[in-house]
Amino acid sequence: MTTKGPSRKHIIIPMSSDNILSFMKNSSAHVANINRALRNAKTDVLVDYIRSDNSGISVVVNKVAQQSDLSIINNYVKNSNDVNSLQVEDARLPMSKSYLKITSIPYFPYADNHQTKLMSNDIENILKQNHIFDNISLASKLRVIKVSLKSDMALVWIDIWDVQSGKNAKMLINQCFNVENFIATIRGANMNPGVPLCKNC
Repeated sequence: MTTKGPSRKHIIIPMSSDNILSFMKNSSAHVANINRALRNAKTDVLVDYIRSDNSGISVVVNKVAQQSDLSIINNYVKNSNDVNSLQVEDARLPMSKSYLKITSIPYFPYADNHQTKLMSNDIENILKQNHIFDNISLASKLRVIKVSLKSDMALVWIDIWDVQSGKNAKMLINQCFNVENFIATIRGANMNPGVPLCKNC
């Protein structure tokens, strides 16, 4: 299942919590300064307001921003005296989120240690090394659960950033890859209860 992200009039800039607090103290001044830079660039895009959440700030504009507008806003925020630029990610437009699950993996997959359970970090490392996940970005931390209390099999819930058509998810569904000596399979999944639609909301 693919869910729609925030409006395309939101420009999302993930940053550390300290940066968020510091930047938002002067949010009205930042709106005025960014708008001055945008007017100087002769663009029709202007900032209406800036809001914060747990993962960063959202710069809300009057029209969908182009790449040149994103660059102006990105440069302003990263060069602001209110932030540590090393803890600020690049500005981006929102994306949709697709939900997948990985099946057919034992909860204790390691042949040399039958007590070591499968961890989300193990799967993340495997995904990074596998070509089928090239250009795929995780939207949240992987979650590993047992299929049931008595089962020795695991389910891995994986949320990825996607386009609204779900193109990335469609490319992954029914693909297989190795986890130790086992062959895992990727399946489509419904939105997981209790998981927010977007990390930037």
